[in-house]
Amino acid sequence: MDKIRIGTRGSKLALWQAYHIQDLLKQGGIDSEIVTIETKGDKILDVSIAKIGSKGVFTEEIEDQLASGNIDIAVHSAKDMQSELPDGFELIAFTEREVVNDVLVGFDKSVSLDKEVIIGTSSTRRVATLKHYYPKVKTVAVRGNLQTRFRKMEEGACDAMLLAYAGVHRMGYHDRIIQKLSLDEFIPAVGQGSVTIECHSQLPQEKRDAIRKYCNHEETELRLLAERAYLKKLHGGCSIPVFALATLEGDQINIKGGIVDLAGKERIVKNISGDKSDANSIGTDLAEEVLSAGGDRILREIRRELGS
Repeated sequence: MDKIRIGTRGSKLALWQAYHIQDLLKQGGIDSEIVTIETKGDKILDVSIAKIGSKGVFTEEIEDQLASGNIDIAVHSAKDMQSELPDGFELIAFTEREVVNDVLVGFDKSVSLDKEVIIGTSSTRRVATLKHYYPKVKTVAVRGNLQTRFRKMEEGACDAMLLAYAGVHRMGYHDRIIQKLSLDEFIPAVGQGSVTIECHSQLPQEKRDAIRKYCNHEETELRLLAERAYLKKLHGGCSIPVFALATLEGDQINIKGGIVDLAGKERIVKNISGDKSDANSIGTDLAEEVLSAGGDRILREIRRELGS
């Protein structure tokens, strides 16, 4: 089999993910090489993701390289993947999921969300959740790779930041974690904590089978299939504050998810369970419950406010 060409963004965290996939393949005796690609989300750092547009901010240029055959696979953080991929593209593997929580990080351990502090985050989900539970907190958009964000915080842009535990852990910033946030309040973004592999339909079956064999974690895949089905039904993207977390116990999938309006005033959360063989339909059913409980109205208001 020819060497597998792995496409990735060039940040330290993205490269960590690509090297992780390379290591998994290497354990199966498969050679690979890493190709770095700059995306729109990497180039535009002075505005929020919601204002750039939520579809393909970190993936469009990489998908161009997949379609042209310059790379075989692309490695992404699963939470960055839009709910519907362009025709001809698919996600074929999900790595074992890490701790899914959001964390409060900073240099000053006395910072607390119960105080009047300025928190850096570019996530509409985190901003709206803070408004709902911690109305005293002010937020500021802080974007860029993890190292850039910490530098901006050090320069005084904010008192602390909200980030995914997985990224903080992978970059070795454990000493800067002030608090691991509650999963009751901060239900994570769909896919948070897992690395996913995207390919184009032209990828040879031999490579596809090898990638799934050595990189895919079945339990994580089932959980993310449910979460992504939920996201797809809601047509969610990076600019829409929706969230969901599926867990697996035996043959049962439980998924909890919802939506919060941009002002943080109204938050709808639902929870359903079902057999793991029905992961996709369970996620869709959850979305329908959220929509019928008022989520459809909140979605319309959000899209009107964002002009989308």
